[in-house]
Amino acid sequence: MDLDVFVTAHRTEWDRLEHLLRQGRRLTGAEADELVVLYQRTATHLSLIQSSSTDPLLTGRLTQLVARARSTVTGTRKASWRDAARFLTAGFPAAVYRSRHWWVPTAVLSIAVAALLGWWIGTHPEVQAAIAAPEDLRAMTRPGGEYETYYSSHPAASFAAQVWTNNAQAAALCLVLGAFLCLPVMWILFLNMLNLGVGIGLMSSAGRLDVFLGLVLPHGLLELTAVFVAAGTGLRLGWTVIDPGPLSRRTALAQQGRAALGMAIGLALVLFVSGLIEGFVTPSGLPTWARITIGITAELAFLAYVYILGGRAARAGDTGDLAAVERSAELPTAA
Repeated sequence: MDLDVFVTAHRTEWDRLEHLLRQGRRLTGAEADELVVLYQRTATHLSLIQSSSTDPLLTGRLTQLVARARSTVTGTRKASWRDAARFLTAGFPAAVYRSRHWWVPTAVLSIAVAALLGWWIGTHPEVQAAIAAPEDLRAMTRPGGEYETYYSSHPAASFAAQVWTNNAQAAALCLVLGAFLCLPVMWILFLNMLNLGVGIGLMSSAGRLDVFLGLVLPHGLLELTAVFVAAGTGLRLGWTVIDPGPLSRRTALAQQGRAALGMAIGLALVLFVSGLIEGFVTPSGLPTWARITIGITAELAFLAYVYILGGRAARAGDTGDLAAVERSAELPTAA
């Protein structure tokens, strides 16, 4: 494409668009229609120039024109409680539902790894000896030991806040680092499963696996599900870098990244609930069966939320991304 000829052919349209934008709200109906047409044409021109030219001044001018025109055409809106309600009842569960093909296999594989590590540690005394000295292991696994007192070692409110913060950070890292070709996410998952496997192995070798599970299951079901969802979403984001599908890599990453951002907010709320359970239910004096029942109920409620509300919203076309009017204008792809 001859850039000079192209600029000469279309400069009048760009100047006209800039003139209409300066008029603001004083546009007539015909001028408003003209502004929309010129906005669409200029967006196409910008796409063509970006694909065939490296002129930063021209690209900058047209980018600014397109952004101003879009703002004028679509207007601005403020977030409302209705947006928050739509996010909680449709956007977030739909995003989790649509990513189930990533986080469900992630959950199954991770739990299998934790169980395998637990079996290996529990049946190999030499591995246990490499973890800690025998007296330290006894201090951790005996009745009233560190594994049991961990959940009641701090006031419930502060412990719940600390747990929520730590888990939210882990989930956020999975979501953010997924773009780095999935590798950091798999490492974070492995560390989490290693910690779980060590607990399973040491407590089973001491004949107290039932006590350990009674302490972990009430909050762990929901907590680990949130971590698996975050990890699966991060892996999906990383795979988008490798294979963006029919979209351009930038567009595909933008879509997945916006959905991941919303997922981070939703998962923070889920982890807040699991933190409350860990802070107030796990160390409580309730019978083990009652504490586990609370954990199972919370887990089933979340899964129903995802598969019923999320499935319905996903089938209606909700992806967890921003509404079309709220997204940046996507430029046409030059042929």
